[in-house]
Amino acid sequence: MGHVTAAPRPRPEAEAEAAGPGRSGRRSLAVALLCGAAGAAVALLASRQGWSEGTASVAGGDLPLTAKGSDVTGVPAALAVVGLAALVAVFAVRRAGRSLVAGLLALSGAGTMAAALVGAGDGTALDEKAAQVSGDTSATADALTHTAWPYVAALGGFLILLAGLLALRYGKLWPSMSGRYERDGSPRTRRVRPVADPDRPEDIWKALDRGEDPTGA
Repeated sequence: MGHVTAAPRPRPEAEAEAAGPGRSGRRSLAVALLCGAAGAAVALLASRQGWSEGTASVAGGDLPLTAKGSDVTGVPAALAVVGLAALVAVFAVRRAGRSLVAGLLALSGAGTMAAALVGAGDGTALDEKAAQVSGDTSATADALTHTAWPYVAALGGFLILLAGLLALRYGKLWPSMSGRYERDGSPRTRRVRPVADPDRPEDIWKALDRGEDPTGA
């Protein structure tokens, strides 16, 4: 009686290499979702806060003024919304479409950062408020100071940018929301209903209950 040779077991190194892409995909997906959602929330929150403060000279003295981020520039909030929509859309597209949406996500984050940093030292919004309250179109705000909220908005933009870069690098490993394909990308097989046997009355009645033509015509 001959010896039966057992099949060699996979080496631990091979198992680790096979599990590597899946583990990287899951980890990057979790980080991208967290960064994208948190970045959009932070940028939107920061845009509603006061970015600059000052005073305007009026007849009764100095009137305190505050300019919110939305008064300075509406770009960070708008791009944060675009980035959040792109983050969701990443899972609705595949292949080249996913790369395009991931690029849009990264650009939204970069644009949010740039707009927030440019608006950090802008005093135009306060000057406009000073002209309105004083009734003098040439009036400007005095004692102008800036807060840290523009930099918080820039941090939100950086998180969105990071989510976009992760989507560009690992997006091909992420699942898709498409219901037509299985997780491995192959089309799902459709179940074929059995044709009713005309010699079996119970099959004919079952077909009629399903709204089918038992004759197969």
